[in-house]
Formats: sequence, structure tokens, C-alpha cells
Amino acid sequence: MILVVPALLVLSALFLAFGLVLPLVRFEKLYFFDETPSLIDIVVSLWGQGSGGLAVLVALFSIVFPVIKLFAIALEATAPTPPAGMANWLARLLPILGKWSMMDVMLVALVIVAAKTSGMASAFTQPGLWFYATSAIMTGLLQMKLRPH
Repeated sequence: MILVVPALLVLSALFLAFGLVLPLVRFEKLYFFDETPSLIDIVVSLWGQGSGGLAVLVALFSIVFPVIKLFAIALEATAPTPPAGMANWLARLLPILGKWSMMDVMLVALVIVAAKTSGMASAFTQPGLWFYATSAIMTGLLQMKLRPH
């Protein structure tokens, strides 16, 4: 049982990395054209198309928040006993970040449903989405394991 937290930390970080670089969804248009963007590709594409605000929001909620949450959990799991101010800071930060963990997975699911119901394209989930979702679930489990209250 003592190896569960380190194993989940390593796997969660690895799965987050895979979730960021592997394709999230495959869109097939007219049976000839298909696209398989990764999360990073989506952010770069939004920025390049002049949607800077949306690119920043997607990057913040789907890349920055999960990375900060992983670092905070790793700090909490590996630090001996943090000073009172640091422990209080982590106690406030982790639940806030936890609320946004699955937002990007939900956003991709909504895009897939919208593409399928509009008839403009067929959309199929790809491994990046599953790695990203698994990473979010593992960090949630880590948070519950470290803070059972």
C-alpha cells in the first residue's frame, strides 16, 4: 500500500503528458478528410486563428491547472511536514483545482456530440482523451488518498 501514492503520481504525470500530445479526437469530413488534433495542437490552432482568449482559457484549464495540481499533490505527498502557512496554502489550492479537473474532458465530449449531431463530421475519441481523463481521475484519487477528510 505504501507504493500506491508514488505509483499514482508517476502514472498520473505520464498519462497527463500522453493526454497532451496524443490525438484527442478524430474528425472525419466527407469520408476523405480527417483531422486528429492533440490538446496542444488545439491550443496552438486557436492562437493561430486569432482566438487568443479562447486559446488562453483552454490552455489554462486543460494544461496549466492539471500541471499545478500534480505539483501540489507531489509536494504534499513528498514533503516531510510543511510549515503551517504552506500546509494552509495547499489545503486551499488543491480543492479549487480539483473542481476543474474534468472540465476539458467534458468539453471534448461536447464537441464530439456536437459534431455527430450536426452531420458536418463524424467524431471518434482517440487515445489522448482517455489518457487525459485517466490522469484526471488518478489525481483525484491521489487527492482523496492524501486528504481523506
